[in-house]
Amino acid sequence: MTSKILLVTGDAAESLEVFYPYQRLREEGYQVDIAAPTKKRLQFVVHDFADGYDTYTEKPGYTWPADLAFADVDPADYVALVIPGGRAPEYLRNDPDVQRIVRHFFADDKPVAQICHGPLISAAAGVLSGRRSSAYPALAPDVKAAGAEFVDGEAIVDGTVVSARAWPDHPAWLRAFIEILRTKAPAA
Repeated sequence: MTSKILLVTGDAAESLEVFYPYQRLREEGYQVDIAAPTKKRLQFVVHDFADGYDTYTEKPGYTWPADLAFADVDPADYVALVIPGGRAPEYLRNDPDVQRIVRHFFADDKPVAQICHGPLISAAAGVLSGRRSSAYPALAPDVKAAGAEFVDGEAIVDGTVVSARAWPDHPAWLRAFIEILRTKAPAA
């Protein structure tokens, strides 16, 4: 049986932060299921930097179907969790089912990869306290408020949790996550 990884996301997730881990983990031999608030076609976005702007810009990105709704997720069926960024975590963090899912992975010490705004979800689930975490740098106060140490780095490993700032960190972030997966939850 193929080992399964859960990717939790929603509308306005950063396209690259969904598709890079989705495709790279499938390449490693994992089944990757995308869960969202409802089972529907999701609209992702593209965040980029433009001269003259103080922050990133946002444009429509790809669309992709969610495989299942958060309410239908049994986290025990999955060996690892991926939490992409973009704007999606701003509202997903309030979903009691996504909090339930995230708490399961942290409580069972299963591998978790989170990037960009993804740690907002872990913070809301109450699982960041006492940890070290990277995130999009503007979220440093949120990470600290959740009781974690903010680290401005491309692949911060804290036990089985790997975090990164944003999509430019993908190579180091996924390399570190895959090393943990190969040891703790190898693809079947």
